[in-house]
Amino acid sequence: MVTTDIFSQIFLGFISIFSNFISALSGGGAGLIQLPALLLLGLPFSKALATHKVASVALGLGASIPHLKRNNLKSYYVLLILTSGIPGVLMGAYTASILPGEFSTTLLGFLTLFISFYSIKNKSLGDSYQRINISKSIEIIGFIGLFIIGFLNGYLSSGTGIFVTIWMITIFNLTFSTAVAYTLILVGIFWNGIGALSLGLTGNIIWNYIPVLVLGSLIGGYCGAQLSII
Repeated sequence: MVTTDIFSQIFLGFISIFSNFISALSGGGAGLIQLPALLLLGLPFSKALATHKVASVALGLGASIPHLKRNNLKSYYVLLILTSGIPGVLMGAYTASILPGEFSTTLLGFLTLFISFYSIKNKSLGDSYQRINISKSIEIIGFIGLFIIGFLNGYLSSGTGIFVTIWMITIFNLTFSTAVAYTLILVGIFWNGIGALSLGLTGNIIWNYIPVLVLGSLIGGYCGAQLSII
């Protein structure tokens, strides 16, 4: 049963600020906290995902402001992330609408555990930056990887921003702060915006939760991005 009482609103407000603060600081991961919180409140997976997607666009808006002031995004990486990821997002959103919620929730758990262990074992990601020549093979690998991550973004959402950050560091040797900027702006606004629109057309968004989630996303995202830059 979906609850919309004052306790739920306060709970989601704190969760939203905290999860989006951590996400903006680390380059993704709001869904690792916010999406399970919505599931714990009794929402079916499809409704929790759609509601989280709408709120995550606010994270992108809030977190992008400090990064846009500091980083000059290269058009090559912008086009690569958008053209490879958006088709994957659309396919993932469609998949989320047709697969059983219990199956998707189980996959979400495994994905969360994988990200946790991977992050613990790779603490030095993005510590150094050396310009590399982007060959055709690197470009193709980067494209395929971003398409797969885009699919996961549309389907499970949780933690896929971290995947994009890791992928941009690993394949294109970007620094952590630079990769985070691309993730928060392009994934946070465009990927999540497309996903929210696609899922929203199915009528799964719980609008009673949106104001508090959006406010928390803006506050947490902006503060986390500021601290990440510092």
